[in-house]
Amino acid sequence: MASPLDGIKVIEMTSVVLGPYACQMLGDLGADVIKVEPIDGDTNRNLGPHRNDAKMGSMFLGCNRNKRSIALDLKSDDGKAALRELLKGADVMVHNFRPQAIDRLGFSYEAVKEISADIVYCGAYGYAKEGPYGEKGALDDSIQAASGVAMLQSMVEGEPRYLPTIVADKTTAMMVVQSVLAALFHRERSGEGQAIEVPMFETMASYIMTEHLWGLSFEPPIGEAGYVRLMAKHRRPYKTKDGLYLAVLPYWDNHWNTFCELAGRPELAADPRFLTMGLRLQNINESYKATGEIIATRSRKEWLDLLGETKVPMMVVNTLNGLVEDEHLVATGFWQEFDHPSEGRIRMSKPPMNFSKTPAEIRVLPPLLGQNSVEVLLEAGVDQTKIDAMLAAGTLKKPA
Repeated sequence: MASPLDGIKVIEMTSVVLGPYACQMLGDLGADVIKVEPIDGDTNRNLGPHRNDAKMGSMFLGCNRNKRSIALDLKSDDGKAALRELLKGADVMVHNFRPQAIDRLGFSYEAVKEISADIVYCGAYGYAKEGPYGEKGALDDSIQAASGVAMLQSMVEGEPRYLPTIVADKTTAMMVVQSVLAALFHRERSGEGQAIEVPMFETMASYIMTEHLWGLSFEPPIGEAGYVRLMAKHRRPYKTKDGLYLAVLPYWDNHWNTFCELAGRPELAADPRFLTMGLRLQNINESYKATGEIIATRSRKEWLDLLGETKVPMMVVNTLNGLVEDEHLVATGFWQEFDHPSEGRIRMSKPPMNFSKTPAEIRVLPPLLGQNSVEVLLEAGVDQTKIDAMLAAGTLKKPA
């Protein structure tokens, strides 16, 4: 069956995680993604465990399936000319250069529009180019700092901390995909391409302040910023009697009443501090503390048996290793294994969304550096003699 983006060609000029993860999602949806890499490759090729010298580190494997790779020297005239040929047949271009850098390279939106008038052109980088931070570089940690994520951690940890996941890169990547799809839909109706800017800082500020704008939602303010429930000292997974952990959230009033009744603590349901969700929010630390004290009186299995048939939200606390064996993920085929030409047997997560008519799927394994250099240039109409000359000059690379 056809995938949603069958027939859409994407030229990807990105590295690290933000751009590669976004373009991988476009590839999962069926787009033909051509990853344009420097001669030495995406820096993430060398990051994480790897089995050999093929530059296929685990970080690269996680962000680069459903793509073809061409390795070009874009500082050379031949490399730039080859990229222009690729862009002639492209529907989308995604880059994560700073705006000033892509302009110097000669591939600003204005320049690319001259090559492909209806192209959807997406720049994803740290800060909107028109603001005072517009020339700053950015990585996930610096955006976590700038957007308030790190300081939120100080409210529970006592000092600013980065989340142990690249939340800014991956969240912004999803905004890239959303924006590109919307622009393609506009082009389908109007015939017009356009330029899109997806800055990490603005994306994460919007993401964080959705709930944390709180009292600053009003002018003049009627309270401080910060959703108090999320910053409560006792908001955490609860330790059970046998030393294991559970996430239990008797959030709505019916959840709370059920939890108190089954736990043998009906007096808490009648406690004036906890009568309603609004009152529990006002006394959130006391509410969470009381819940934790109750959870500590039984084993995890006892709680799973006691609350398992109720609607009280509850879940075991998985380890990272445990996710690979999680019964739900195993049953739904979430983890898939493949034989990679250089890496042998590898494990990947399948696209998480399910379509009834146009499936998203893993069609192409993460490519070796320059694996498709020759074929994509031939498809673009570049002469074999020219390709051979570029290979000899080192401005184009293919695997040995």
